[in-house]
Amino acid sequence: MLARTFCHIPGVSAAMEKELWRQGIHTWEQFHAQPRPVFSLSRNYQVLRRLEESERHLLQGDPDYFRRSLPARMHWRLFSAFRGSIAYLDIETTGLSRHRDSITTIALYDGKEIRYYLQGANLGDFRKDIGRYGLLVTYNGKAFDIPFLEQHLKMSLPQPHIDLMHVLRSLGFKGGLKGCEKQLGLSREELDGVDGSFAVRLWRDYAASGNTLALETLLAYNILDAVNLEVLMVTAYNMKLRETPFSEHLRLAVPKPPQLPFSPDRTTIERLKFGSYS
Repeated sequence: MLARTFCHIPGVSAAMEKELWRQGIHTWEQFHAQPRPVFSLSRNYQVLRRLEESERHLLQGDPDYFRRSLPARMHWRLFSAFRGSIAYLDIETTGLSRHRDSITTIALYDGKEIRYYLQGANLGDFRKDIGRYGLLVTYNGKAFDIPFLEQHLKMSLPQPHIDLMHVLRSLGFKGGLKGCEKQLGLSREELDGVDGSFAVRLWRDYAASGNTLALETLLAYNILDAVNLEVLMVTAYNMKLRETPFSEHLRLAVPKPPQLPFSPDRTTIERLKFGSYS
């Protein structure tokens, strides 16, 4: 989709982009191949220069160039071009305040490998690992996950960032991550009904008693959040494509979820529903 995008060029509006598509100019290559200038001579030259620049940055695998030049509402277009350098990211915390609460677990998934980080164990390793990725995908991460990580791990996360909450809202899906999953037909099976506040209970149970089943349930929940982001991203991407002439040509297959390294413990979940800690 990115190589069919023209809105990152100064002076090219969404309406103008649609007109280019209507004229059959669907790609940067096709713009280059036009026998006559599409715009005035001077403007056409400027567009051609900008497209050459875009091609270089795309070949260099530089999503930040497009983050800076594309409107935020169009950042979903980065997805397929940079899919190989994406980190799907989710955190769990002891509460909602960056000033009073702390990070308990982090889940990172890149479409192939699952990594997880635990308070008191390997949380600091996240700083090094996340630097391998050029594009982040979260749900409400711009307001929550990223500021929390930057403050508590004393780091910067400058990567371009697709926040699925905003993409899904533009498609009419509202509510939290779990609500969007249900609307799109994703089932959490044994973790159905477990949410962020329940994750706090799981951590407290583990911290108070060393109950490893509570920790494994928390990690299963956190990792599932990150893994499901890929499915939601592909689904949202395909739906956004319907707004373009390229829906059938560029549609992506929905990925199969990987095998999770942890399983939830139903007994622990049922016990904590009634507020009982070990």
